[in-house]
Amino acid sequence: MQAITTLGLDIAKSVFQVHGVDAAGNVIIRRQLKRRYVLAFFEKLPPCLIGIEACASSHHWSRELQALGHTVRLMPPAYVKPYVKRHKNDATDAEAICEAVTRPNMRFVATKTPEQQTRARCIMSADCCSVVFKGTKRIDGRLTASQIASASATSCLLRLTYAFT
Repeated sequence: MQAITTLGLDIAKSVFQVHGVDAAGNVIIRRQLKRRYVLAFFEKLPPCLIGIEACASSHHWSRELQALGHTVRLMPPAYVKPYVKRHKNDATDAEAICEAVTRPNMRFVATKTPEQQTRARCIMSADCCSVVFKGTKRIDGRLTASQIASASATSCLLRLTYAFT
């Protein structure tokens, strides 16, 4: 078997699509992987370049694959779209990701740490949940005790108070 140098990984909820090529650009592997087999598959591979479309869960998979010794690059989906050659499906997306990650002028997204992801989610939640507290006055960016007592959305409140600390 020839050595895989570049992989495109299209991630989804339960089934991932892998497209791998060698140094000459010849297709070595096209395969679907269930979520539970993804790490086992990549543990068996020698370190290679892996491209993934950037989304919320791509940062998790990037960290996991980097821990296995692979080089992972995240790309915005809008930059991958021009490389889709035919009808959009998981297999053609993985092929397009594999092609796009090798381009010299491609722009990449930095992998976020778990803390950065948590912070981003809390800020987004605060923006989405601020309707609950519309018209309330905050003291130094925090809700007062009476506002907390009158709040009906407890989970939203916890996210909102975390975002302002």
